[in-house]
Amino acid sequence: MPPPLELLRARIGSPVGELTLLAEGNRLVAIGFEGYGERALALLAAHHGGVVEVADDPDPAGAASALARYFEGELDALRNVPVDPAGTPFQKRVWASLRRIRPGTTISYADLALRIGQPAASRAVAQACGKNPIPIVVPCHRVIGSDGLLVGYGGGLGIKARLLAHEKARPTPVESGDLFD
Repeated sequence: MPPPLELLRARIGSPVGELTLLAEGNRLVAIGFEGYGERALALLAAHHGGVVEVADDPDPAGAASALARYFEGELDALRNVPVDPAGTPFQKRVWASLRRIRPGTTISYADLALRIGQPAASRAVAQACGKNPIPIVVPCHRVIGSDGLLVGYGGGLGIKARLLAHEKARPTPVESGDLFD
């Protein structure tokens, strides 16, 4: 039996409701929206095949203070939060690409599939975004439908719209050099 996964947890208030932050050591592994913190713990336990031990921490992986700065208007504050999401190699590639999307911009699932070199994989990209265990920090809220409409978000479309409004996001053509770092 593998050793228990040892996690640090904080519950913080935010403009989009209570967030549960979970870190393993100095890496953020999950964020649960209000009512989904226990679900995030269960998913981590299932993925790691074992028991999860949790200790409270006011700022796991520096994520609580970075999120506070983000919600105060410092939109780049999340850029350097270390993350370690559990997922397949494909999901991890999608999530790494999400982290490169500049705050205040959006991209379509199809354009993101193109960006990762798999232009026919827009549905798989959408599914990977839907399984993102670290929303906001891994900004899947910046991905929209090809028609410019808000579609799919684990925290609900209302939260997605609020996050994009907070960033004053506008759709950006994929050809733009300003979209990615």
